[in-house]
Amino acid sequence: MTGPEIYDVAVIGAGPAGLGAAASSAGDGLKTIVMEAQAAGGHAVSSPVLRDYPGFPQGISGAELTGRIYEQARMLGASFTLPTRAVGLSSNGKEWQVIRGDGPAVSARAVLVATGETPRRLAIASLEGLTGAGVFYVDAIADPARLTGEEVFIVGATPAAGLAALQAAKYASNVTIVVRATSMDGAVSDVLIKQIDRTRNIRVRTNTQVVEAFGEGRLEGVKLRHRVSGTMEAARTRMLLVMMGADPNTDWLRASLQCDDEGYLVTGAGLVSDGRLPEDWHSVRAPLMLETNRPGVFAAGDVRKGATHRVASAILEGSLVSALVRQLFSERAEAEVGAAIMAGP
Repeated sequence: MTGPEIYDVAVIGAGPAGLGAAASSAGDGLKTIVMEAQAAGGHAVSSPVLRDYPGFPQGISGAELTGRIYEQARMLGASFTLPTRAVGLSSNGKEWQVIRGDGPAVSARAVLVATGETPRRLAIASLEGLTGAGVFYVDAIADPARLTGEEVFIVGATPAAGLAALQAAKYASNVTIVVRATSMDGAVSDVLIKQIDRTRNIRVRTNTQVVEAFGEGRLEGVKLRHRVSGTMEAARTRMLLVMMGADPNTDWLRASLQCDDEGYLVTGAGLVSDGRLPEDWHSVRAPLMLETNRPGVFAAGDVRKGATHRVASAILEGSLVSALVRQLFSERAEAEVGAAIMAGP
C-alpha cells in the first residue's frame, strides 16, 4: 500500500506567474503540479504583442509566449491538470492540501497561489464576441505605438484609464474616454485631469455608456447611449480598451490567507506591521519574499498586493518561487536536524 502522492510544489493558476513557476521549479528538480480552472496562459493570451519581454526585440504575442513556457514546463517534468478548480487550502502540519472541486486533494510541501485577477466586464454580448479582436480588457497599454492613426475608445474613469488616454493620444488620431458617471473618478488627480483637458485629441464623454459593438470578425464600431437624454450614437473604431479595474481571484482563500481590503494577497515585508509579524505566523523567522502569512504558501503575479501587472514581471515573480521554496526546504531540514540533536539518542 502506498500513500497519496506528495509534490514539492503545487502551483494554483497557469497564467504567466504560474507558468514561470512551473518551468523554474520543474527545471530545478522539484516535483511540480499545476492546477488551472480554465486554459493555460491566463489573460496574457489576449495580448497581441508584448514588446517589453527580454529576448524578443520585435515583440511576441502573449499567446505564443505563454504557450512556449507551458511546453517548456511540461518537457521539464511539470504535471498539469486542466481544467481543475481549487476551492480550499488546508494543512496537516507537514504538507498542504489543495482542495479541488472535481477530485481528490493535492498534497504538497509548498504552494504557490497565482490565480490572477478577473477584469470587470461590461456584460454586453456583442462585445464579448469581439474580445481580443479589437476589444481588450487591460489595466495599461503595453505598446501604444500600435495605436498609430487609430480612433481609440477607452471605457473607464480610473487614473489608469486617464494615463492610458494620454499615452494613446501620442499616437492615435483621436481618443475618447467613455465615463458612465458625471465625472472622472475622485481618485483621478487634478493634475491628470488638467493634462487630459489640455490634450487636443482627447475627448471625455460623461454620462455615456457603450451599449453595443459591431463588426464582422473584428471590431468596427460601437454604439453609445447618453444616460440622461437617452440619445443613441454610432461611432467608428477598431480599438476599444475596457479599463474598469479588476478583482483578485481570492474569494476561496480569504478565510485562510491575509488579504488587503480589495482581496489581494499580502506577502513578504507587507505582512510586518509596526515591527510585528501577523498573529497567525507560526515560525521564528520572518516571511520570505512572496510568502503569505502562512509559512510555505507563496503568491505571485496579479493576485499579489503590490504586483506591477505586467506579463514580464509576473513570469519573473513566478520564476523566483523555486529559489524561495528551496530556501524554505533547507531551513526545514536544518530545523529537523537541530530538533533531533536536542532530543538526543
